[in-house]
Amino acid sequence: MDKQPAALTPSACPPPESDFGKRAFMRMVSHELRTPLNSIIGFAEVLTHELYGPLGAPQYTEYAGIIRDSGKKLLSLFNDVLELVRLESEPNLLRPEIKTLPPHIHDAARRHAACARARGVNILPGLTDAELSARFDPRGLGLCLDHLIGNAIDFTPEGRDVEITARPDGEFVDIAVFNPGKAPDPADIPRLMRPFEQGASDYNRSREGAGLGWSIVKLASEAMGGSFSVQSDPRNGLKATVRLKRR
Repeated sequence: MDKQPAALTPSACPPPESDFGKRAFMRMVSHELRTPLNSIIGFAEVLTHELYGPLGAPQYTEYAGIIRDSGKKLLSLFNDVLELVRLESEPNLLRPEIKTLPPHIHDAARRHAACARARGVNILPGLTDAELSARFDPRGLGLCLDHLIGNAIDFTPEGRDVEITARPDGEFVDIAVFNPGKAPDPADIPRLMRPFEQGASDYNRSREGAGLGWSIVKLASEAMGGSFSVQSDPRNGLKATVRLKRR
């Protein structure tokens, strides 16, 4: 009798075709798009600062600045799309371990300090326990905090504070970022958690973006074994919370 081919074990099965497509997309974006875009941003920076001599008409410096800023926005969008695809297609991308939280939260606050100052906003990391620990991946947590703090700065009125807290709650630690000011209707929150979702309200249209921030935070939080939630009061502000396991 002819021997039947051995059945493939789960580990021997090739990845779904859709995964190959996502990986090919990530390789293409990472190299074919980001590399020339970085060059555009770099040369525009040189022109903006007139490093090799004056450009002549002042409009040239202004236009070079527009090219630089537009390139940075496009690069940020590419990076967000890449993160979203990675988190969706590679469930084991993040490797959470038990680590001390406050240093990572303070680092995130420092990364956004200049932007906050430029908008007349204060960042207040109200951390009462310097030894508070949780299970997380440093890159994943940084990704979450960067999106939440950046979003909070955008919607905080000048002269007001973005508040960051980290508190234990039973078997979990809740890291919350609160901003006063504009906030969406609570009924819109589930929809705004989905990728590329933006509404027509003043809140959703008051800033540029593709609507990927909360989707990325949600996927990253879940990849670390935690969760993400948002409490919104359109008149008083928004509280976004990443919940992590303590053990």
